[in-house]
Amino acid sequence: MGSIRKLALIGAVALTTSGCALFQQDAPTRTVAMPGLVEPIHAAAITRDLAVFWVSSNGCTDKSDLFPIVAHEGADSTITLRRIEQDECDSPVADGVEVIWSFEELGLTPGSRVSVNNPYQLPSTIPTT
Repeated sequence: MGSIRKLALIGAVALTTSGCALFQQDAPTRTVAMPGLVEPIHAAAITRDLAVFWVSSNGCTDKSDLFPIVAHEGADSTITLRRIEQDECDSPVADGVEVIWSFEELGLTPGSRVSVNNPYQLPSTIPTT
């Protein structure tokens, strides 16, 4: 019997029996590649229809360097901000830079409950001369 046909038969049997937990243990795990790296943030604010983040910058960071991943679970959503382009400039911004996405850009309904999944990092202090 072919591999695809065996998988289809196993799937059909698993759906019709109460032993689904046994089938799930044998199911292969799939991972989805995410772009870039999780970005530590200085702060975040969620309004009725905006997600605002403050992130570190060496002087060249802008919105296009970051990518928001939105995960939905029931009525709740979680945003994870990922950096897809490194900031190679050499003029650090003490308090970081502000980047804003509208809920429309994120595929969210205004007023949705949203949490942020990024680690927090205090802004670095830049010595003044």
